[in-house]
Amino acid sequence: MNWRHQLFAAGFKAIALSGADRWGRGLAQGKGVILTMHHVRPARRDRFQPNALLEITPSFLDQALRLIRGEGYDIVSLDEALRRLVSDEPTRFFVALTFDDGYRDTLDHAWPVLAEHHAPWTLFVTPGFADRTARLWWLELEEAIRALPFIALDLPDGPFAATAGADAEKERAFAQLYRRLRKGPEATLLAAISELTAQAGVDRAALVARECLPWETLRALAGAPGVTIAAHTLTHPMLAKHPVEVAREEILGSRTRLEQELGLRIAHFAYPVGDPGSAGPREFALAREAGFASAVTTRPGHLFAEHAGHLHALPRVSLNGHHQNVSALRSLLSGLPFLLWNRGRRLNLS
Repeated sequence: MNWRHQLFAAGFKAIALSGADRWGRGLAQGKGVILTMHHVRPARRDRFQPNALLEITPSFLDQALRLIRGEGYDIVSLDEALRRLVSDEPTRFFVALTFDDGYRDTLDHAWPVLAEHHAPWTLFVTPGFADRTARLWWLELEEAIRALPFIALDLPDGPFAATAGADAEKERAFAQLYRRLRKGPEATLLAAISELTAQAGVDRAALVARECLPWETLRALAGAPGVTIAAHTLTHPMLAKHPVEVAREEILGSRTRLEQELGLRIAHFAYPVGDPGSAGPREFALAREAGFASAVTTRPGHLFAEHAGHLHALPRVSLNGHHQNVSALRSLLSGLPFLLWNRGRRLNLS
């Protein structure tokens, strides 16, 4: 865990110890919150896990749902969350559960827990993952660095070199290269990681097949009680890094493809990566023009009445794999960390 996550952990603990997660609710909590998750699976023993923030265990998911219900909050579908958000009627604080990308472990490990709690949930699906044609580049990078003792790349902005023998060296190499590639064009990022996977002998398509649900399973899941299937672009690009024509096709095409394959109306959308560098006002407008009822980001925050006028730029709160404890969960549900993070702003639309 790096210094930032250590700082977050200390903040969560301070909020819980002071009781601020309870007395600060009226100030920071809003009407509800959309939680986002990626992988739900048993803890792995590997020491090199640079994407661990994207994983929570089934036991923590169970703990989270018990705490949410124990606090008297409602767990609702995304449709119901929108209905409550735009309504002037007073309602109890609500929580909507969302899962990104369409991983196999969502069914293997998350769904049994969700079913036990009778909790509705939304799965944001990228058709390219079901096709085995899109790329899980962040996992490719992890697998390549796990296999290679030394990293050497010629990048457009200069060479990159790092020793990657011990686990600590691999963690450092991943963090440095990830930050550098994320700053530039996505084409550069994909080309660099392609070179590394070739050096390491990583089968990119096999990685997607190992991690992501196939179409036959998604078809069986479609229409299941309490399950909402939603769109997550065709190939999972960082939309803001691409021309408007590409972004529009990724957004519209994902809905069209899912509706054709699953025979469902697709009403909701999630922006891949979802931070300000990946989705901004242009993408919000495109999702609205595409006819989606809502679109969610990964900008952190709770839902307030003001969000009723900005349904295509909704914030979410991530259940982070580095902070799987009650103190963190209580803090996140209180809304206080986001009041500070957003400097008192309820809306973050720029």
